[in-house]
Amino acid sequence: MELNERGAVVTGAGNGIGAALARRLAGAGARVVVNDLDAAAAEAVAAEIGGVAVPGDAASEEGVTALVAEAGAHLGAIDLYVANAGVGVGTGPESPESDWELSWQVNVMAHVRAARELLPGWLERGQGRFVSTVSAAGLLTMLGSAPYSVTKHAALAFGEWLSATYGDRGVTVQCVCPMGVRTAMLEASGETGKALMDADAITPEEAADTVMAGLADGRFLILPHPQVAGYYAARAADTDGWLAGMRHLREKVFAGEAGE
Repeated sequence: MELNERGAVVTGAGNGIGAALARRLAGAGARVVVNDLDAAAAEAVAAEIGGVAVPGDAASEEGVTALVAEAGAHLGAIDLYVANAGVGVGTGPESPESDWELSWQVNVMAHVRAARELLPGWLERGQGRFVSTVSAAGLLTMLGSAPYSVTKHAALAFGEWLSATYGDRGVTVQCVCPMGVRTAMLEASGETGKALMDADAITPEEAADTVMAGLADGRFLILPHPQVAGYYAARAADTDGWLAGMRHLREKVFAGEAGE
């Protein structure tokens, strides 16, 4: 994808992967709209890269409609939309309804609503690119958080549906699926998250570099951790064996937490 002078929107871009990617896109010549719930963070990144801050909610119907409209007014046309904002809350089925609802709205419906706003213009022009930050949890699972795992699977499924439906009409869809990235979300994942992901965690800048390479070649799955491809293949080839391995890993991690 040629990025020079293209209009790009990055949600959740006040920090972490989103901020690193906004910097990379601007460095490649794109005109970038920086979105984040944290207005000060969005404005700081936008000022740094010469972009435009459009802070606000990138998940609700009203918030997405406003974001796309304001970004379009600044950019003229949105060529690339990066649905990067995400949340990681909850544990198992016992998690409160509010955790499930928040996960569904931010990790899934934000993507649906953005696509709803963007597709008519993209189909008319015969081009557009939708990139969603899904996480390796969407391909595998995330031990310790059912809401995160379930909604990230749904985000991947939506990306696949978009690609299958509109990929031959000029709309390129890509899903970014990292494991651990050294962001505030990893820090907030607690001891379980750190035990599972800390050893292989990469920086947001390293993740952004992989995304830029993916934008260049158009691959559907962008894997900042290449080993995820092998895990995904093993899951498909021998699901029972893979689940047995996950149960073993869970027992090991949680036994370690308990000091057993």
